[in-house]
Amino acid sequence: MVRRIPQFLAPALDQYLSHLATVTKFGENIKSIFPPKEHSLHLPFFSSKVAAGSPDVADEHQDYLNLNEHLIPSPDSSFMVRVTGDSMIDAGIHNEDILVVNRIINPKDGHIIIAAVNGEITVKQLFLKNDEVILMPANPRYSPLTITQSMDFRIWGVVTSVVHQLEK
Repeated sequence: MVRRIPQFLAPALDQYLSHLATVTKFGENIKSIFPPKEHSLHLPFFSSKVAAGSPDVADEHQDYLNLNEHLIPSPDSSFMVRVTGDSMIDAGIHNEDILVVNRIINPKDGHIIIAAVNGEITVKQLFLKNDEVILMPANPRYSPLTITQSMDFRIWGVVTSVVHQLEK
């Protein structure tokens, strides 16, 4: 069940939940909701780029890429969410993709954001035009949404990465 709390209470709630995780009696149950602190995945990473046009000569230089650091540079201010629907398909965001979202990036014109509009969560491109806030889909089958004063509108964060699996 999702619960909404005032933003100023979030640090206190985080501290309280961290405290609960250390209490032996409750810790066994609550630790399962916290991700491991130092878990990372290092995969081989070749320094040469792969040509998407004409084939290119690849070198043999190999390093390691930490996917956590690459996709989530600010883990304390980030979360992930799975997409449902196709309103952002022309931006490369497909149904069932996973988005990495950063809560502390200041949303700017053109950013793709996660927002709550009248209690419904959506992913759209943010357009700031004069004094208007417009949430723009990236699919011509959907209409833009102009935010009005009467709407309950909150930006949850800016999308920083898309995890997209190819068809199998």
